[in-house]
Amino acid sequence: MSVLSSIAAWSTASRPVTARRARVVLAIAALAAAGSAFAHHSFAMFDRDKEVTLNGTVREFQWTNPHAFIELEVADTGGKLEKWSVEMNSPNNLTRQGWKSSMLKTGDKVSVTLNPLRDGKKGGLFVAITLADGKVIKDPTNRQRPPPEPPKS
Repeated sequence: MSVLSSIAAWSTASRPVTARRARVVLAIAALAAAGSAFAHHSFAMFDRDKEVTLNGTVREFQWTNPHAFIELEVADTGGKLEKWSVEMNSPNNLTRQGWKSSMLKTGDKVSVTLNPLRDGKKGGLFVAITLADGKVIKDPTNRQRPPPEPPKS
């Protein structure tokens, strides 16, 4: 039994519905609904005014809810490999945008454009990807700039 149906059963069980009881039930229902809305984060953690393009190798493509992720290995200026995490849309939305869970494989060489995290950590919000074959896939919900160059083999 859901929380709301339990509340509804409690509010009407052998008691007349009063205005006060109705307000209490409505307030509890509103708080329950608001809790799920607050569970989803905003995109304020990403600097939407900046774009960074990374050339790297796919470590993992996580097709998971609530957001898919591309985990990349990217060489820094000294050649040391760094791990980057690129947050994407939900698998449901990605599917509607033409993505498939099998589109990226471990070891694929890619070029990913992202909006970086504001705190400087190695991650960001997906903007576009260029696959090794030159195919460009963009996030249609994001304002677009020119696609990144294909990765060099």
